Amino acid sequence: MLVLRPEPGARETAERARQRGLGAVTTPLFSIRPVAWEPPAPETVEAVMLTSANAARSGGKALAMFSHLPCYAVGETTAEAARAAGFADIRIGPSDGAALTLMMAEAGVGSALHLCGRDHIPLSHPRLSIARRIVYASEPAARLPAEAKAALRTGAHALLHSPQAGARFAQLVDEAGLERASIAIAAISDAAAAAAGKGWKSVSVAAAPRDAALLELAAKLCKTERAAAG
Repeated sequence: MLVLRPEPGARETAERARQRGLGAVTTPLFSIRPVAWEPPAPETVEAVMLTSANAARSGGKALAMFSHLPCYAVGETTAEAARAAGFADIRIGPSDGAALTLMMAEAGVGSALHLCGRDHIPLSHPRLSIARRIVYASEPAARLPAEAKAALRTGAHALLHSPQAGARFAQLVDEAGLERASIAIAAISDAAAAAAGKGWKSVSVAAAPRDAALLELAAKLCKTERAAAG
């Protein structure tokens, strides 16, 4: 597997892959850097919304102002990062950010603080007022690393953890002069697969937008390839 997500998530995915008996090469396409942000008055929000673990990791000391509030998180990885940041009341959403906003609205939350990245999908709900604060930025790699090229040439599946990664990966593959038709990708969501465009050897999408589901898909793909090879 070629793991392209930023650190520290890349190491975590690679370790989970190795536990499943899969080979993993980590070559992150983005690096995460914190961004200075101005927190709203804590009394103006009823809950915190996290759609990425990077937000919890990058929020800094100001997160302590809101750690007493319920924290709604997309996925267990984001929830773990929220716990490490000091949140105690953590509620994990069923799938993505849109589902998380619905979950909050149905729970009676009227106002929320969404901590997010510079590149994010705006989320809304008619019964929910969302204050957005950008707390991190993803800086793209200038070129496809040599390790990634070598892994792709030997048949590694590229794991795409976000639409942003899908679009950047496609761009770097084209710039490197590699043939899309020789590369298989496994995406965490339909949106990530669509962002990569067309022309790939194969495109597979995880059953749920979770790292665990993506690795389960990768394991199945490898098993199928081994069986086809006899």
